[in-house]
Amino acid sequence: MDPLTHALASYSLQRAAFPRLSRGATIAIVLAGVVADVDLLSIYFGPSAYLAFTHTYFHSILAALAFTLVATLPFLLLKPKVPENIPVAAVFSAALVAALFHLVLDTCQTDGVELLWPFSRRRFMMDWLPPLDLWVLGILLAGILLPLLSGLVTEEIGARSKDPRGRRGATLALAAVILYLLVRLVFHSDAIASLQSRIYRGELPHKVAAFAESSSPFRWYGIVETARALYDVEVPVGPGSDFDPSSATTSYKPEPSPALNAARNSAVAQRFLQVARFPKATVEQTPAGFHVMLRAFPYSRDSSSSVRVQALIDTDPSGKILSEELAWVPGSRGF
Repeated sequence: MDPLTHALASYSLQRAAFPRLSRGATIAIVLAGVVADVDLLSIYFGPSAYLAFTHTYFHSILAALAFTLVATLPFLLLKPKVPENIPVAAVFSAALVAALFHLVLDTCQTDGVELLWPFSRRRFMMDWLPPLDLWVLGILLAGILLPLLSGLVTEEIGARSKDPRGRRGATLALAAVILYLLVRLVFHSDAIASLQSRIYRGELPHKVAAFAESSSPFRWYGIVETARALYDVEVPVGPGSDFDPSSATTSYKPEPSPALNAARNSAVAQRFLQVARFPKATVEQTPAGFHVMLRAFPYSRDSSSSVRVQALIDTDPSGKILSEELAWVPGSRGF
């Protein structure tokens, strides 16, 4: 999820659960809910750093606790001087909830996060949300901005509300986001069921995944892996939807070879395969042997990010590794 959505979600949590905290406490809470995305800066240090840091160390439960402690440290150290007798436990609790909610939203996406690092490198992902969900963003913005406009009107006519300004709107927005996630869950299950129940060019699916589209919760696209090929296909869900597996784009796997086996066992390939859920290999013959390229399928529509990494391995005719590197996919970088 993008940093703006995380910032709005953290602010909404503060307004809904801890509306009477000071401005400084609010800043600490929003910071705790956003700071995990500092790993996006790894893009400036090359593809190897990007794979190593993005959604890994900083997106763990342990890191969330550390970020919460750092964000609330001024309130712990300056407790006697804090105005308005702000309860430090309330600030810490709110910041921790914001940091954990960041992990929840990112777990609902496609990239996955290493929640249990450093005890496990397993990535958790639900595939319910796209990287930028315009509906979630719109709901959170409405929950913040509409109460502000309503408050201006209320003050103009001289009426006063007993509740802190923005609390009701933030609460309704968070409830709407949770309801939206439940709807996404149901539609994702329907999309997976549709993908699993079809035959693709005479083959049964070995592995399937359905990824969300930002524009509509009724539009999904699926990836299907069979013994011989990978398929990229639109999966409509909801009332009156009609899934057509014959419309899938087919990409056949290369034949097994010593060069391909050696490339898959190389160090850079192993790092790449830890992240790529549907890796697709392309093998080309060169004067020195073979050039093997590993990319995340599909090439043309990557749901995870505008930034994509590929593994490039060169071998001799017998399969001996000559060179290997991680590189950006041409045209994929967002800057």
